[in-house]
Amino acid sequence: MEPQPTPRPRGRGIYLLPNLFTTGGLFAGFYAIIAATQGRFDEACMAIFIAAILDGVDGRVARLTNTQSEFGVQYDSLADLISFGLAPAMVMYHWALISTKLDGVIPGKIGWVGAFVYAACAALRLARFNSQVGQVDKRWFIGLASPAAAGLVASFVWTCHSFDLDGERLRYAALALTVIAGLLMVSRLRYVSFKGSGPRNDRVPFLAVLIVVVVVVAIAIDPPRVLLAIFAPYALSGPVQALWRRMRRTPQEPPPPSQTGAP
Repeated sequence: MEPQPTPRPRGRGIYLLPNLFTTGGLFAGFYAIIAATQGRFDEACMAIFIAAILDGVDGRVARLTNTQSEFGVQYDSLADLISFGLAPAMVMYHWALISTKLDGVIPGKIGWVGAFVYAACAALRLARFNSQVGQVDKRWFIGLASPAAAGLVASFVWTCHSFDLDGERLRYAALALTVIAGLLMVSRLRYVSFKGSGPRNDRVPFLAVLIVVVVVVAIAIDPPRVLLAIFAPYALSGPVQALWRRMRRTPQEPPPPSQTGAP
């Protein structure tokens, strides 16, 4: 028998297709920062949501084409830091938080510190997620996911801007939302991931598909308000579920004894 040729060693290249989607998300986040600095907040918010869509696509493309790699994981995490950490913080800063300097030197510093807190929390959230891959239940996110936090911030700015609400008047409400969104990312609260826990969960009922279609149509009709109506309740679901579980675990106090004797 003729000897079989030895296979050539696999090159250390990178997979093009999934990383193209990641690069597209990175570009969208970068564009959001540029648009925010120029006062084009509608375009900045739309760019953040485009980055979120591309972020959801690149991982699925990698799994479907069997092109997962450690490079892709790290590149995706760095792109997410720009698109869902730095970009929303800069959009919120240029829309509202920059106006805190009108109240004095100290409030002016609080404005950019609030934006930095959000960006730092997004970095910590991504680092924690990467370090715990394979150790947590895939049905849940521990802490608000950075794309959801970015969606909350961007939809708030987009909705207010569509109503011609000036960020200068809402600067402290915007500051509170920015800091709360950042703290939710690094919290230990559980959020539904909608990923399921195995191959069987890839199949969804017909009603779920119908709901998705209705939501997509509603977003196409009125994007800012529908997106805010989606992301705000989702951000609140973590604290509400934690409070509900805590109330169920708390034993009820026995009723006070009757003060009157037997008849």
